[in-house]
Amino acid sequence: MTHSEKPAGKSAERLDQALGRLGAALDRLERSMAVKLEDDVSAAELEEELDIMQDDRGRLALELDAALAHVSALEKARDEVLRRLDEAGADVAAALGQASGAPVGE
Repeated sequence: MTHSEKPAGKSAERLDQALGRLGAALDRLERSMAVKLEDDVSAAELEEELDIMQDDRGRLALELDAALAHVSALEKARDEVLRRLDEAGADVAAALGQASGAPVGE
C-alpha cells in the first residue's frame, strides 16, 4: 500500500460512513413524515366527525324542541277534552235529574 492509497482508502471509508448516516437520517425522516401524515389524517377525520356530531346535536335539539311543543299542545287539548267531558257529564246528570224529578245533588 503506497502513501497515496492510504488517504484514498480512509476517504472512501469516511464517505461510506457518511452515506450510511445519511441513509439512516433519511429513513428516520421518512418515518417521522409518515407519522405526521397519519396524525394529520387522524386530526382531519376527528374534526370531520366532530362537525357531524355537532350537526346531529343541532338537529336533535330542534327535534326535541318540536316534540316538547307537540307534547304541550297535546296536554292542552287533553285538558280541554276533560273540561268538556266534565261539562257534558254535568249536563247529562242535570238532564237525568230533571227527567226523574229529583234534585241534581241527590
